[in-house]
Amino acid sequence: MQRSTRVTLGGIGFALLWAAAPAAAGEAVWAAPDAEKAKVNPVARDAGVRDGRGTFNLNCRLCHGPAGKGDGPAAGALNPKPRDLTSRTVQAETDGELFWKITTGRGVMPSWRQLPEKDRWSLVHYVRSLADGK
Repeated sequence: MQRSTRVTLGGIGFALLWAAAPAAAGEAVWAAPDAEKAKVNPVARDAGVRDGRGTFNLNCRLCHGPAGKGDGPAAGALNPKPRDLTSRTVQAETDGELFWKITTGRGVMPSWRQLPEKDRWSLVHYVRSLADGK
């Protein structure tokens, strides 16, 4: 391997380790910026729950499980484990915080920035509905 390739691969490896470090700690604070926390969900709740269910099943269920408890089939291989989306901690977050976390991801939680904005806001409503048992 040429020196420039080794340096590039080493830099990529360092960047991946650095990005995953907060998630590896398991309990590191994952705080959304204040401006993101204040954002209001523009999607109507009923439509969001309905549309968010399909998006959740396609993109989130594998890790978070069918009821959002963090017990999906892929959860066992992840560190840290996926969050229980029905927990008080998650449910206490603002819609803007949840939207920001879905959008940006962190560690083993991927960014879902590629999903249309409406789908990500619908996911927020669906996550809320999980705690309601709907």
